[in-house]
Amino acid sequence: KAFLHHTVHLSCYFPNSQKIDVKNLIIFWQKDTNKVVHEVYYGQEKHENLSPEYINRTKVDVGKWTLQLLNAGVEDEGHYQCIIMQKITERSTEVIHKSECSLHIIANYSQPEIAELHSRELKPSGYLNLSCSSSGGYPEPKEMTWLISHENITHSTTAHMDVSQDAVTKLYNVTSKLNIPVPAKSRTNISCLLHLREQLGSLVSVPLGI
Repeated sequence: KAFLHHTVHLSCYFPNSQKIDVKNLIIFWQKDTNKVVHEVYYGQEKHENLSPEYINRTKVDVGKWTLQLLNAGVEDEGHYQCIIMQKITERSTEVIHKSECSLHIIANYSQPEIAELHSRELKPSGYLNLSCSSSGGYPEPKEMTWLISHENITHSTTAHMDVSQDAVTKLYNVTSKLNIPVPAKSRTNISCLLHLREQLGSLVSVPLGI
């Protein structure tokens, strides 16, 4: 997992117990089996076969057998393979190591914000019309719930969540609406909670006091 626009470290996990000289090895990283991310050819970096989106975005640390991928974007999500081949003769090589990993990108959602959609004053018999929004996050969140608390009792309600994805950044914006009778009891606090995926926890709004 890596944060959006940060550097990702992809390791080969190659022990090199035989202490083979890098000049006798071909090391390359590929994505989704069809894109060359980085290639070190017998000790020299080779750029001819690189997929265009990875040009000038990678650095290799041969001592640690690790690749740095700079400025990670949503489109970099996927399955990566590191393949190491050893020179056997002038014309032949054999694969001596393969490792795989999956990359997931995370972008932080803004703190959910509650807005009141009704303009008139609240009447005891009227309705409270609220929306809760959060933006600029990734991946798509799980759900949004509303918490309605008065005295020491809290009710939780899961509401429909409108989700939109920005065509360029691929980040998500989410909004949920709540329509309830105006609370007639003592002071009521209303919050909304955005539940994230990938065990990232949840975000809560500043409570609205009615």
